Amino acid sequence: MNNKTGSIENSKPNVWNLISWVFGIGVFAVGIVNTFWGNDTGFGIFLLLLAFVYFLPVNDILRKMTGYSIPKIGILKILLAIFIIWASVGVGELFGKIELMLMEF
Repeated sequence: MNNKTGSIENSKPNVWNLISWVFGIGVFAVGIVNTFWGNDTGFGIFLLLLAFVYFLPVNDILRKMTGYSIPKIGILKILLAIFIIWASVGVGELFGKIELMLMEF
């Protein structure tokens, strides 16, 4: 019975790791779109830097350098994700920039 509980507990961090990687890659892609299309180069670079928060090796490097790490399932990451989505889609007009990008191809 403990084996089942242990395997369930071990599988939960893997799901959060996957979600973190996927969201980080998505934010990185949005950062690239904002950097090269439209007039938001600074905002795009800002998003590229924020994407690194969601990449787990960066968290390990941060822990080694400063002794502090961002929790895998932290309220800070969730609030940051909400801010990124709001800023990218609402304020950053992401869909308009994607249309500009597709018109070039």
